[in-house]
Amino acid sequence: MHRRGPGDRRGRRARLTQWLLIRGRGEKPLPADVVPAEIRRHSSSKRPSVEPGERAILYAAVWQAVYAVVEIVGVPEHDPERTRWSWTFPIRPLAVVRDLHDAPPCEEVGIFPQSLWRHSHIRLTSEQFEAARAAIEAQVRRRSSR
Repeated sequence: MHRRGPGDRRGRRARLTQWLLIRGRGEKPLPADVVPAEIRRHSSSKRPSVEPGERAILYAAVWQAVYAVVEIVGVPEHDPERTRWSWTFPIRPLAVVRDLHDAPPCEEVGIFPQSLWRHSHIRLTSEQFEAARAAIEAQVRRRSSR
């Protein structure tokens, strides 16, 4: 997928960015059982630069594992009533590992936890995104064939 680059009048397209969305925190880890229907939005403390149509990998912080591939399906919205995590944007799950015990470790796909501290989202390289996507989809296939 591509989008026009800023100020690009020749019609060239800029590559869509791929993201890692960090979910759960030390004081509030995600439960082991993942319910795909509950994956609807992602929150951020700062305005995220995500765009509709971009893809992301969900990362379970305390578990240090990647567990879902999602599509960003709307623009970031700000809720001034919230003092923390006041930016949110809608996401749609594409592939989900339903048990975090089975989710691929982040280091297995070239994502290292020490680089994620205090972030709600970071950009991924194409190689990181593809490795994570492939590992998640392989785990989903393994679980569905049992």
